[in-house]
Amino acid sequence: MAAFVELYMDQGATFSNIITLTDDTTNTAINIVGYSVRSAMRRSYYSVNASANIVCTITDGPNGSITMSLAAANTANINPNRYLFDVESTTPGGVKSRVLEGFITVTPSVTR
Repeated sequence: MAAFVELYMDQGATFSNIITLTDDTTNTAINIVGYSVRSAMRRSYYSVNASANIVCTITDGPNGSITMSLAAANTANINPNRYLFDVESTTPGGVKSRVLEGFITVTPSVTR
């Protein structure tokens, strides 16, 4: 089962969040070398189009670190609101897992 978190994204600002995948039993980092990861955020589970595709980069594979990010130009185009998101990983053998899910609250920008 995926971990659940609530994140905040400032509209018009660079978004960056680092997550580390760990084994639930041993609490040690999961080696994700060779994996691929992806993420999207949507207004609801039933939204046809994603509000944004969050860029996911494996930044430290042996230690399970993934950086989620969006450039300021991208966050500027997202309407302030509460969104759903998840992060999916795919092993080199093609096994897909949802590793993180939750809400992202986009806070409005005053300075434009």
